[in-house]
Amino acid sequence: MPSLCGIDEAGRGPLAGDLVMAGVIITNPIEGLMDSKKISEKKREALYPIIIENTQHHIVSFSPKEIDEVGLSSCISKGLESIKEHLKADIYLFDGNQTFSVLGVTTMVKADTKIAEVSASSILAKVTHDRAIIKASTLYPQYGFEKHKGYGTKAHLDAIREFGYCDIHRRSFKIKAL
Repeated sequence: MPSLCGIDEAGRGPLAGDLVMAGVIITNPIEGLMDSKKISEKKREALYPIIIENTQHHIVSFSPKEIDEVGLSSCISKGLESIKEHLKADIYLFDGNQTFSVLGVTTMVKADTKIAEVSASSILAKVTHDRAIIKASTLYPQYGFEKHKGYGTKAHLDAIREFGYCDIHRRSFKIKAL
């Protein structure tokens, strides 16, 4: 049977925080895998060490500064290349519908809900992203990052209006509401 590396990202849409990508090759069966958005934070945190222990994996993070300098698409392309370089598989399956010009990567819309390896990568990426932004919330408590994880909620937009941008905001993201 050909080996499969599932790939997903977390943090593509937020106004703040890192973009995190994970690649996963499952080496031992893991119960309870599903799309990270469909399970609770507590369940994701419980699955994280189980995934780490039962997979070959590679996690790549791109800072807001890197995203601003080279662009989101370029970061995703670099992340896919890094995962391919660190994890050897016959098939590289990325959640979504775009390969970002990386050869040897296939895509599937909603792969994170259908394919265990992609579900596992979704969980690793989401937990890594959320842990980093929750840590940042202690440095910048006025933004409420621990609640909205950097997404453009009303509370987050209000905080930007009041306090301006902080170091973990993506300045290249043009926000219509502002």
